[in-house]
Amino acid sequence: MAKRKRYTRTPIVRPKKYCRFKKSGIKYIDYKNPDFLMAFINEQGKLLPRRITGTSLKYQRKVAVAVKRCRHIALLPYVADEMK
Repeated sequence: MAKRKRYTRTPIVRPKKYCRFKKSGIKYIDYKNPDFLMAFINEQGKLLPRRITGTSLKYQRKVAVAVKRCRHIALLPYVADEMK
C-alpha cells in the first residue's frame, strides 16, 4: 500500500511588533492629546490589547490610565458607534 503524501503548511511571516514608546523614547503619555490616544482604541471605544498594538506592559498600563483620564475630562467618549 502506498503512503499518503503529507502536505505541510508554510509559516506565515508577520512583521515584528515593537513598542512605539521605547523606539521613539517617549516617557510620558499625555492624556490631553486625544488624537494620539485614538490609535489605541477600536471603533467601539475599547482599548486595544498589547498583542495587537505591540506595546510593552509598562506603557500599556500608562496608555490605559491616560485613556481613562482623557475620558473623564470628556476629550474621548466612553462608548461610540463611529469614532474614527
